Amino acid sequence: MAKRGIVAFIAGFVATLVFHQAVLWCLHHFGYVPRAPWSMNPVPPFGMPAVISLAFWGGVWGVIMMLVIARRRGSAFWIAAILFGAIFPTLVAWFIVAPLKHMPIAGGWDPKTMMVGLLVNGAWGFGTALIYRVFVPR
Repeated sequence: MAKRGIVAFIAGFVATLVFHQAVLWCLHHFGYVPRAPWSMNPVPPFGMPAVISLAFWGGVWGVIMMLVIARRRGSAFWIAAILFGAIFPTLVAWFIVAPLKHMPIAGGWDPKTMMVGLLVNGAWGFGTALIYRVFVPR
C-alpha cells in the first residue's frame, strides 16, 4: 500500500511537469492563454519555483485520485482518471485556492478561463494514470 502511494505521488508529480504543462504550453503557444508553462517564478511561503509547487500538489492529488480510481478496469479506469483530473482539482482551484490568492472564483466565470483548468487538469489525470499503470500494472 505504501509503495502504491509513493508511486501515485511520483506519477502525479511527473504528470504535472509533463502532461499538465505540455497542454498549457500548447494553449500558450497558440495564444489561448497568456500564462507561460514551467514558471520558475518563486511562490510563497518558501520561494520555490511555481512549477515545482504545482507539481508537489499534483503529487498529492495523484495519491487521492489513485485511492479513488485504482480498482477500476479497462476504459473505466482511463475515463475516471480524465474526469477526476478535470473536475476535482479544478473545483478546488476555482473555489478554494483562487479566493485564498485574492483571485476571482472560477476564473471570474469566464468560459475561456474555466476551460483551461478543465483541459490541463484532465491531461494531468490521464498522465498520472498512465505513469501509475506503468509502475503498478493490473
